[in-house]
Amino acid sequence: MASTDTLTQWIDEERALMARVDAGPGPGVATPEQIAGKTGLQVMQAMLRGELPFPAIARTLDFMLIEVGEGSAIFQGTPGAAHLNPMGTVHGGWFATLLDSAVGCAVHTCMPAGRAYTTAELSMNIVRALTPKVQRVRAEGRILHCGRQLATADARLVGPDGTLYAHATTTCLVFELPAQSRA
Repeated sequence: MASTDTLTQWIDEERALMARVDAGPGPGVATPEQIAGKTGLQVMQAMLRGELPFPAIARTLDFMLIEVGEGSAIFQGTPGAAHLNPMGTVHGGWFATLLDSAVGCAVHTCMPAGRAYTTAELSMNIVRALTPKVQRVRAEGRILHCGRQLATADARLVGPDGTLYAHATTTCLVFELPAQSRA
């Protein structure tokens, strides 16, 4: 598929998803009651259906969850003028946030009900500068290992033409949620 066709498809998917989540509860944090008994994948899928709140940072930094599956998560972002560093390229923190979201949510999809995770380590390599001339990028995260105490994942940040802008890996600590958070 040509780059222009891919970009058009990405923007169309984004618009449809935005309409769905905008009709839901909006930005916020799900309550323990809303996620009780749900696996991480079920929580992420409910967020995409607009049934659960989505993180406010997504609006702040102009990115959103596009797709989840067992062991995978894809985020799409729009690099804009608000994300530029003094050199006129997208700030590394923006790259890191998209990639951290992709790897973290890939791990999240593997959590059984009552289990959670936190990032212990994030390593990122920016391989190409990014400017708003690239209208959209996708951070594609996938699980590498999910154990009882540790999980690892990696992600790639790519443009619609397949250009690689950055890649990352994470190690996450996996733990049991306190009983009151599961009820």
